[in-house]
Amino acid sequence: MNIQILTPAPPGSRAGNRATAERWQRLLEGAGHRVSVLTELSQSPCDLFIALHAWRSREAIATIRQTHPAVPVITALTGTDIYHHQQEYPRETRRSMELADALIGLHTLVEKDIPREYRSRLVTVLQSAEDICEPEIQPLPRGDDENFFDVCVIGHLRDEKDSLRAARACQHLSPDSRIRITNAGKAHNREWQTRAETEQAGNPRFRWLGELGATETRALMARSRLMVISSVMEGGANVVSEACRAGLPILASDIPGNRGLLGADYPGYFRVRDDRHLAELLSRAEHSPAFLAQLRRHVTQKAALFVPEAEQAALLSAIAMAITNSRARITP
Repeated sequence: MNIQILTPAPPGSRAGNRATAERWQRLLEGAGHRVSVLTELSQSPCDLFIALHAWRSREAIATIRQTHPAVPVITALTGTDIYHHQQEYPRETRRSMELADALIGLHTLVEKDIPREYRSRLVTVLQSAEDICEPEIQPLPRGDDENFFDVCVIGHLRDEKDSLRAARACQHLSPDSRIRITNAGKAHNREWQTRAETEQAGNPRFRWLGELGATETRALMARSRLMVISSVMEGGANVVSEACRAGLPILASDIPGNRGLLGADYPGYFRVRDDRHLAELLSRAEHSPAFLAQLRRHVTQKAALFVPEAEQAALLSAIAMAITNSRARITP
């Protein structure tokens, strides 16, 4: 099939939507399809159309359905679609769900957070990650860093990620704690850049590295003892998949997007925006090898869910559903 994937993130961007679109392109090309990743509608025809982001792609979805009604349409629901735009712009966001022949959710609890009438068209596609424990991926040199208990936070600095929560939890740690927070991610805007720079200047436990490439990010994960994901909303963060594949323990905010990946029984959840609760878990991970090992066992057990073969199979299931529903829709 000739498949077009629409994403609002431009070429070269390290935004999650772009990474997802390009990974889906590779997986679907591996299954024999021809795939183009676009940032605006193309004049060229296609056999199937995938839109990342129900609200941002709303006009494109409506146009495709109007001008090419026989083309199956898949809408991939992002975290901001489900937990923000669905409430702020309900008519437009739900219209994109209504027009889709299939919906993609990126964690297992999405069905609980969308209208009941669209749930039968939902396919869960868990984002995959490569095994980062490859011979060419070496941890960043430690040197004097052996004296630290390194914790990484990976992701763009923005409100939805609550990106400095781990840094601010440090104020509740004991003075003799060896914890150091390293944040890798591009500031969403000037305000977030100022916040990060100010935090770094006043917090000896915090370092902000800015945006890193894939190899540098993997190296950071390889030298870290723990990862924190502090988001207030997530559609299913790929960094969770990466951590699980790396066997890297996670402390995660207690939100559906994290529970839908790590499971209800995961022992490393902290209350959203709660510095003290996060600090308690950070301290426990630092001082209790048994707790850290428990977290590691859980993420390692989840790793098989996030392999490329599983993601490819789920994508193909979504395509099959979209084709079936599209044929039913246009058949008199």
